[in-house]
Amino acid sequence: MSCVIHWFRDDLRLADNMALSTAAAQAHVSGKPLLPVYVQDPAQAQATRWLPQRMGPHRQAWLAGSLQALDAELQARGSRLLVLIGSPATVLPALASATQALTVHAEDCPAPDEAAQAELIAQAVQAWGCSLHLHGQSTLLPLTALPFAPADLPDVFSTFRQLVEHAGTQAREPWPSPHALPPVPEQALPWLDLAVTAPTATPDARSSFPFHQPACAPGERSAQAHLAQYMARQLPHSYKATRNGLSGLDFSSKFSPWLATGALSAAQIMAALRAFEADHGVSDGSYWLWFELLWRDHFRLLHLKHGKALYKAAGLSKLPEPSHNAAAFQRWCDGQTGEPLVDAGMREMAATGWLSNRMRQIVASYLIHDLACDWRAGAAWFEHCLIDFDVYSNQGNWLYVAGRGTDPRGGRRFNPDKQTREHDPDGTYRRLWGTA
Repeated sequence: MSCVIHWFRDDLRLADNMALSTAAAQAHVSGKPLLPVYVQDPAQAQATRWLPQRMGPHRQAWLAGSLQALDAELQARGSRLLVLIGSPATVLPALASATQALTVHAEDCPAPDEAAQAELIAQAVQAWGCSLHLHGQSTLLPLTALPFAPADLPDVFSTFRQLVEHAGTQAREPWPSPHALPPVPEQALPWLDLAVTAPTATPDARSSFPFHQPACAPGERSAQAHLAQYMARQLPHSYKATRNGLSGLDFSSKFSPWLATGALSAAQIMAALRAFEADHGVSDGSYWLWFELLWRDHFRLLHLKHGKALYKAAGLSKLPEPSHNAAAFQRWCDGQTGEPLVDAGMREMAATGWLSNRMRQIVASYLIHDLACDWRAGAAWFEHCLIDFDVYSNQGNWLYVAGRGTDPRGGRRFNPDKQTREHDPDGTYRRLWGTA
């Protein structure tokens, strides 16, 4: 019996999931089963040029929890999640062949590795009449509503933002959550209970995002609860004033871990924010949440325009290949550089899988401009550690700090002494992480 496959990628949610909704609709119309699948690529646990393991234990634990939560939501709607291990370019065509799939639906991910995977899958399944359909659903703004073609995207964020706001471009409306889903195909039933294990990430009571606690748990249900309480407590009004804090749960929105796995979408956040503003008024803080979501879109759109160039040593610049000091890089990773604020941040990230935006800028600047290390090594360490790792924002921000991206000012150096005086004047943060 043939089926329709939905391949979950960075969209681990049921609501506001156009790819899943389209796959379910096709299954309903054709009278075929629907098979939701996620593929865990072993390459994520293998060594890279910079590190012995690409994905660290905190990210693995967050992903495993997200998949468990997704499976629970699918079961509540009469479905299940099939988790396969292997390269997507290999196991998905094999699955499509074994189940005689009519179509594979998935989110469009324009990062180079992800785009290459999708191209290989499309070519493989086409051999027996199946097709891969990619759905652009990760951006806040619909690509068709932009006041320019993606190829004409302004490289400078300020220009992009001004054009979008002048044109009155609005966030897309979220898709509703399906109340029920078609059953999975019978031939897939024996595969559904294959356990996927992940290293245990030891909880740390000092964490600013304690994802072992219910309020910060992975998955769509927790994401929606967090979004609702954030608006109910009117925290958007204080966002701009507090967003540069270093410790605590409420100083920033903390949407990013759920955004990273797709348990929460930018459109869902924006819909809740507009409803909040309708009830409580617009403020600098609520505007700044929109501002940050636009930054997120800009980083994604840069991938559509520049692709692999964003991953080259020079980035988009004409600068020579960066220098690198392997010993200094290791001291940075270990939080042993001798710069107390930097070391505190690095220890927090390694211990918890989380780091504030301000500290990310500080430690990235220190690696590049003070330790004279390759920015790509730092980007790899963030990918290893951070539970909210997002390939688009991670690449864009590291290029930005290194002066190899689209910032017209040519890079950003954050003076550690100045940052310490401004953001940790009494040493609270440094004492928390044992560097003062």
